[in-house]
This record gives sequence, C-alpha cells and structure tokens, in this order.
Amino acid sequence: MEKLVNRFLRYVSVDTQSAEDKECVPSTEKQHVLAQMLCEELQAMGYEAEHDAHAYVYATIPGNRPNAPVIGLIAHMDTSPDCSGKDVKAKIVHYEGGDILLNEEKGIVLSPAQYESLDRYVGKDLIVTDGTTLLGADDKAGVSEIMQLAAYYAENPDAPHGTIKIGFTPDEEVGNGPAFFDVEKFGADFGYTLDGGELGEIEYENFNAASMKVHVSGLNIHPGSAKDKMVNACLIAMEFNALLPEQQKPAYTEGYEGFFHLCGMEGDVENAELAYIIRDHDAKKFEEKKAVAEAAASFINAKYGKGTLTLTIKDSYRNMKEQIEKHMHLIENARKAMESEDVLPITVPIRGGTDGARLSFMGLPCPNLCTGGANFHGRFEYIPVQSMEKTYEVVKKLVEIYAETDRADYADLA
Repeated sequence: MEKLVNRFLRYVSVDTQSAEDKECVPSTEKQHVLAQMLCEELQAMGYEAEHDAHAYVYATIPGNRPNAPVIGLIAHMDTSPDCSGKDVKAKIVHYEGGDILLNEEKGIVLSPAQYESLDRYVGKDLIVTDGTTLLGADDKAGVSEIMQLAAYYAENPDAPHGTIKIGFTPDEEVGNGPAFFDVEKFGADFGYTLDGGELGEIEYENFNAASMKVHVSGLNIHPGSAKDKMVNACLIAMEFNALLPEQQKPAYTEGYEGFFHLCGMEGDVENAELAYIIRDHDAKKFEEKKAVAEAAASFINAKYGKGTLTLTIKDSYRNMKEQIEKHMHLIENARKAMESEDVLPITVPIRGGTDGARLSFMGLPCPNLCTGGANFHGRFEYIPVQSMEKTYEVVKKLVEIYAETDRADYADLA
C-alpha cells in the first residue's frame, strides 16, 4: 500500500486552485485533472467510482456489515484563491525547534515567533513549502487520508466496516462545494468532512455567512473646477467602510465573535467597488450585522442622493449546529474514536465554513474532522506527517465503531 505521505505529495503537485466570482462549477477546469486521477485510482482499487461534468467524484466501498449505517467521507480538491497552488515545492523537515528556512534565496523563514503552533511539533516531521506557494493540505490532506482508507479496505476487505461512500468536491474554497452535490445519489445516512485543522479538532459549529458587494457612483470633473460639483466615489466608499464597527474586523475578533471583512476594493472618482464577507455564529447577531450595513447604506444615500450607493447582500451558508444537534452520535463517536487512538478531542467552532455546513441543510448531517494541518491559505502552511497518519487511524477507528452498530439503533435515521 502506498504510504500516506507519498500519496499526499502526489496530490499537492496538481494545481487545483479555484477562482472567485465564477458562476460555473468547477470554477477552474484544472480541478478536473485531480478529479480524474482520484476516480481512476479508486477504480484501480476495484471500487465503483465516477467523475462527473462538475468535477465531483463519487465512489462506494462495499461493506461487510449489512446492518450498519452508511457513512460518508468527504473532502474538497480545490485550494484557496488567496495564494498560488501552482508548482508546489513541498519538502519534509524534521523539526527540532526554532526557525525553519523555507527558501534560502528569498530569505523566507517559518518561525514560531509568528506561528506559535510550531512549538507543539518539536520532534515531528513537517511537510512545508519553499515559501512561494501554499501547500495544499487544505484539503488534499483530507483527500489523501480518505484515499488511504480506501486502499486499506481494498487490501483488507474482511476488516469490519459498513458501506462507505466517498465524495470529493470542487470549489469549496469559493463557497460552491455542494452546489451540484447529489445527496440522494451519494446515498449516505450521514457523513464527515475531513477539512479541519490541527489534530484532535472536531467541529460542528460554523459561521452564518454572507457576501456583501458595495458599488458607489460618483461624478468626476476637473479638480480645478470641482467645488460643489465633484462626487468622489472612492471617498464615499471609504466613508461607508468607516460606518461599520471598528472592533468587528477580523483582526480584533476570535472564538464566537463575528466580523465584517473587507476582502477587496477598487475604483476611481466615477465608480468604486467594495467586496466584503459578513460572519457570525449567532443567527441574531448575523442579522444585526446585515442591518448595520443596510443602515450605513441608507445614511450614505440620504447624504449624497438616492442611488449613490448600491448594496447587495447574499447569504452563503448557515451554522450547521442546528442540524448536527439532532445527530449528536456523530460527535460522540468521533470523540470516542480519537480517545481510542490517544488523541485529545477538541471541539472548536469553525471560524469559516466547510462543505458540511450546506450539506447538513441538504439532508446529509455532516460535521467536520481535523486533517492535521496548520496555517491554511498561505505560504506558511504546513502539516506534520504524524498528524496525518494519526488522523487516518482515527477515521478508520470511527468506521469500525459504526460497523459494530445497527442502523435501526439510530432514532435520527428512522
């Protein structure tokens, strides 16, 4: 059986970066490359697998416990638009503490002074980049762990397991992972996404999320004769941003605290555009944030004239907690699996989103498990080899736990 780390290194070599503001799924055709690779590998293992026009991969691992519930394992193939995923130069460093020199030529250093999580991994083998791209552990670590499990059952078909459904999705990083996911065809009773961070994390609370677009229309005129005539769209856009609560920016928030995040801006005197995301775990506070933005827009239009500022708010996903609370065996068994593998379970709220959030509202209860990685979406992303290996063992144990139960015992599946 191919080693997990070698499998991971193969997958991160494939550029699958998704793209913002694309209506098509997948948002980039190159995601099909990894999708096809995974499909062919699953078929070579002897499983029924398909790769569809939207770059989803579906596969089935037949079980040997016919009364056990059908469990789904899901991970996404794309990497974040925030940082390049092309020509990833991954390497393994045995970490003995202190700074890691990623790139001597460019003087790029991964330091515990900036990323204190490194202190937890002294003595471990870390997979890092050369500091010019992200690594892709988010979420090719999850993909690798699921594929390694598939390889295990192909070689050990008598090991106790119920039927397992595998799903690999495109475009999770741009919020479209479940857009064309066929829950009915998938056929699982419930699932887990492997899309979390450091070892031990179990997540079943995520942000309520919305995107917010602001367009400001101004009036240009020669600045020498602009008095009482010029309307500067960029300045008005800045004024709108100043009306949003200062302490509700990402740099000032943590835990369950939500935020307004200005993701991008462009413009000139005539036209200006602002792009935001709005996040909050609490549904009431989430609605209040949207109301604050709408009030700020109304103030601007009252001051400068109707139509000066156009505000568009679009909900993205909701907090999966209200769905998962009906199926708490998902969390209890995940904790049990971790404890049996000497992993300390840590239940944390996701300060972001995951495919499982939308899937949980589409009829597939789906909390999120760790993959083992850290510093996602940036050049200093890394993952300990030992954390990947332990996550794989935890998921295998989780499958074994459900294999020893009867679907009829779960009232939530009735």
